[in-house]
Amino acid sequence: MLLRFFNRSVQLPARNHRVQQLCKLAGGIETTDESHRLLEGVVTSPPNYVPLTPISFLERAANVFGHRTSVVFGSCVKYTWEETYSRCLKLASALVHLGISRGDVVATLAPNIPAIQELHFAVPMSGAVLCTLNTRHDSSTIAGLLRHSEAKIIFVDYQLLQIAQGVLGLLSKDKTIKPPILVLIPQSKNSSHPLLETSYIHEYENLLASGSNNFTIRWPKTEMDPISVNYTSGTTSSSKGVVYNHRGAYLNTIAIFLVCGMGPMPTYLWTVPMFHCNGWCLIWGMAALGGTNVCLRNVSAKNIFESISLNKVTHMGAVPTVLNMIANSLLNDRKPLTRKVDILTGGSSPPPHVLSKMEELGFRVTHGYGITEAYGVATYSLWKPEWDSLPLDERAVLKSRQGVQHLCIEKVDVRDPETMENVPADGKSIGEIVLRGNTVMSGYLKDAKATEEAFRGGWFHSGDLAVKHPDGYIEIKDRLKDIIISGGENISTLEVERVLYSHPGVVEAAVVARPDDRWGQIPCAFIKLKEGFDEISAQEIIKFCRDHLPHYMAPKTVLFEDLPKTSIGKVKKFILREKAKALGSIH
Repeated sequence: MLLRFFNRSVQLPARNHRVQQLCKLAGGIETTDESHRLLEGVVTSPPNYVPLTPISFLERAANVFGHRTSVVFGSCVKYTWEETYSRCLKLASALVHLGISRGDVVATLAPNIPAIQELHFAVPMSGAVLCTLNTRHDSSTIAGLLRHSEAKIIFVDYQLLQIAQGVLGLLSKDKTIKPPILVLIPQSKNSSHPLLETSYIHEYENLLASGSNNFTIRWPKTEMDPISVNYTSGTTSSSKGVVYNHRGAYLNTIAIFLVCGMGPMPTYLWTVPMFHCNGWCLIWGMAALGGTNVCLRNVSAKNIFESISLNKVTHMGAVPTVLNMIANSLLNDRKPLTRKVDILTGGSSPPPHVLSKMEELGFRVTHGYGITEAYGVATYSLWKPEWDSLPLDERAVLKSRQGVQHLCIEKVDVRDPETMENVPADGKSIGEIVLRGNTVMSGYLKDAKATEEAFRGGWFHSGDLAVKHPDGYIEIKDRLKDIIISGGENISTLEVERVLYSHPGVVEAAVVARPDDRWGQIPCAFIKLKEGFDEISAQEIIKFCRDHLPHYMAPKTVLFEDLPKTSIGKVKKFILREKAKALGSIH
């Protein structure tokens, strides 16, 4: 069980029981005699203290928004919040009947479909811990993650069944573990599959129907109990199991719908993978607001515009590649927007021309910065009214900054990673982004050494390099592992990429270091061209960069190819670094 990896004990002051209760909540903080007198008559008990958990949002949604639509999926699936609550109760009950105990891990392998939305509530309601797996992983990788998490059950979408069967085949060869029970999520309620006739596979709807609507929810014993495990995307290193707790998930949920500017009953289009950081916690957030989840299995510009038009979408999330997809969409794939659609985007900052194009199309983009270890989003570019009158290109530059911390994280700062001294807020001095607060992970599963290293100096170290502007807004310059040091000069790959994206023929770009005998490292660019621009040469790209950057920052090598990406659209730069390394030195 995952709980055993995060058992904690707190040393409490040896005072009366009431003081001990309050000190326990405060993490064992000592009290003075004077403050001790003020606590006389004060108690901590069910009337004034309940562990924070986002699964409480679902119970409230059933009571407050019972008849409002909770989930829409194509033309065949539509539930109300009352129905979703009932289905989650039955599913949690069924999980317990399958032998799930507190702290057990339940995994999923599926795209953005209603079952994943339900499992985000049902699994923690059963007392278990949810582990949503990346749908682009192969069988070998998933088998490794299931071994590491010790998942007891895995829910698998019908389109990914072959991969899951490969996983079970690999795990069955390991006599030291018991393979997880497989639950198949079929194409539709009434569809069948030959394997459902076997004894070792359950069907989702049948399993759900076997549960009881009178199930008693297993609420967390403490709000620090784990609620989910999210494996990092592995863009810079091997995946780690990031453990979220109920308290952090509850607070981050509130923070993110405030960042998105959501009021009651929004309609949210799911293009951000639900498996990624639990959908930035907005799966739980839609229940808190009584909103509608519009599920989208296949993300394309055409499907996005059609879903917005059909469902009157008010909000959506999107990684930069999806913004790029929308901004460069074909005219025939677009539909006019009847109202502004608010988009929260994460990842590296979108190029200013992409942000400008999104605004022209009727989208209002908020850029956020996040990391798996901070529940998805930690900062955002909080917009100020006085910026509305600025020219479009200046607004785009401001929007592309990572901004300030959201409401529920205590502190975000830019510091020297070794000395932990603050860097000047001059927009030039580079340091590492460090975080502190309730929406930082509990730690890495089964990796105390990595947790200790990430938390050194009393802060979480992100590995991202940034500057702090005089107004307090931060701006990412690069990953610590991606910065290029050429002839003693630091080159931000993100700055070079922004210039490359401004070229009219470039649709995707990534820059990494290539080794060089003379300069140590030089920039190497990997580029995907837009359709109709196949005649562009490497020399043309290099000249374009030299016209817009200091010459030492311009790429010396340009390669044209598709960029390898994770399922959430992040470029796998470690693959590109290996390719650049294999090229050897120019000099």
